[in-house]
Amino acid sequence: MSEKHKTVYDESKIKTLSSLEHIRLRTGMYIGRLGDGSNLNDGIYILLKEVIDNSVDEHIMGYGDRIVVKVEKKTVKVRDYGRGIPLGKVIECVSIINTGAKYNDEVFQFSVGLNGVGTKAVNALSEYFRVVAFRDGKYFEAVFERGVLKSKKSGKKPDEKNGTYVEFVPDSEIFDEYEFNSEFIEQRMWNYACLNAGLTLVFNRKRFVSRNGLFDLLSGEIGNDTLYEIGYFKSRKIEFAFTHTNDYGETYFSFVNGQYTSDGGTHQSAFREGLLKGVNDFYHKNFSGIDVREGVAGAIAVKLQNPVFESQTKNKLGNSEIRSWIIQEVKSAVVDFLHKNNEASKKLEDKIVNNEKLRKELIAVKKEAKEAAKKIALKIPNLKDCKYHLGGKDGEESMIFITEGASASGSIVASRDVYRQAVFSLRGKPQNVFNRKKADIYRNEELYNMMMALGIENDMENLRYGKIIIATDADYDGFHIRNLLLTFFLNYFDELVVSGRVFILETPIFRVRNKKETRYCYSIKERDTATGEISSPEVTRFKGLGEISPGEFKQFIGDDIRLISVNIRSMKNIRQTLEFYMGKNTPERRTYIMENLI
Repeated sequence: MSEKHKTVYDESKIKTLSSLEHIRLRTGMYIGRLGDGSNLNDGIYILLKEVIDNSVDEHIMGYGDRIVVKVEKKTVKVRDYGRGIPLGKVIECVSIINTGAKYNDEVFQFSVGLNGVGTKAVNALSEYFRVVAFRDGKYFEAVFERGVLKSKKSGKKPDEKNGTYVEFVPDSEIFDEYEFNSEFIEQRMWNYACLNAGLTLVFNRKRFVSRNGLFDLLSGEIGNDTLYEIGYFKSRKIEFAFTHTNDYGETYFSFVNGQYTSDGGTHQSAFREGLLKGVNDFYHKNFSGIDVREGVAGAIAVKLQNPVFESQTKNKLGNSEIRSWIIQEVKSAVVDFLHKNNEASKKLEDKIVNNEKLRKELIAVKKEAKEAAKKIALKIPNLKDCKYHLGGKDGEESMIFITEGASASGSIVASRDVYRQAVFSLRGKPQNVFNRKKADIYRNEELYNMMMALGIENDMENLRYGKIIIATDADYDGFHIRNLLLTFFLNYFDELVVSGRVFILETPIFRVRNKKETRYCYSIKERDTATGEISSPEVTRFKGLGEISPGEFKQFIGDDIRLISVNIRSMKNIRQTLEFYMGKNTPERRTYIMENLI
């Protein structure tokens, strides 16, 4: 390197950021992703969660049984009826990191927010933040802008009940264009209600309350698709519910101190082990874990004084010391449930025996498929792999595009990041696998090759990519292929969808340009706006991905990539939805199409 281009590294390059500056500069460390509100895990919902968590913590400690939440366009308002922040410490509690009462076990025993960061992050990332604490007829109010105190006042309000009121508007400088999705917030309210029996939450005048805790949550998630009545257990530190369904795979909803742990953790793995031990103890058998847990649906919530999460967004629990007591409590409760429910114990045994039979059939089919694959080639056909994979360097950033044919994949292959982006090309429309046995997908060469490419031909533990992206043309054939792929994932690998691994790639439908300017439009509305703003425009309609040149395509899978996350609000309606759209009810579907045809 020449002297001219060398970077000087001395004392002047060392910076110390204030906590406010650090939160605003390194937002991802505190709230994960930013997003625009189209995904349940986008930052604006994390801000809301952080505020509500504080209110729920008050309820857990026995103060306040009602939380009122309002979202009006971009303004969020949360009022609880707990003890209220001590009036002399309101400013510190919402603006200075590592300040709070949650380090004191006498005040908060089972809190989610133990690091004193949550509300401070909301304050720092809001263009307007107002907090009012009410205590014994008095109040203290503070108003901030982007974490900077703008005003404060105090006085008497004898008619106001004790508690805390928080109002904030997420900062448009950080979150850019965003919009709150009421369905996502309602789902979170329902989770809070089920995890805190007796707590009433009101969101935009809609009431959420649960009497039966996780029993209600699991029942609401899976509906009537149960093989036997839901088993339920609750003690001081653990609560869980479980049953089996006719679906494939395992479905879990796990929580720690009210926090949904989407990636599970030690409490979830201990629950799985306890279930297996309980079943084997009751039947005096040595069933395999695969056969016992195939089709299981479970919800588990634990309360811990010192939870250790793998990140600030608390998606996965890391405490190893809790395994033994969770396994023991789950085992004992499962044995007790099966002793008291003869019909459930009989149906569960039949399910396990049938799972074992299907697994052995599947092993034989997998062996045949593996042998057939070896004859085709040493490498997976139609896969252009990338360097990084899950479990290794930058693994979470790895992604695989599933495309419809060589022409569609050509531009992606030529313009991709070879370190993080892989491409798998389908040879045509994949088979409609709705209502087929799992063994059938292993007999289908195309689907088996795709499973090998993803690393899921044996189990989900070997998934190779952080994101699975369906990249099909924006036409009827492309939409059909998209539906066929979603049917495949929802039927046999719904864990991928539930864990937020499956996405749909958005690519522009139109290009509007003249000699000075080029705009790519993702809708007819965008096209019409562009043609009205650009003089003498040339409009190109992209009928397929293959029509976009590699030079142009690079930006659409680079920093400006647009992905639609495939979300499931509840598993209970998925089977009926797939039955209608992908099943054999042709007359009903034809009638629906004719009645809704535009």
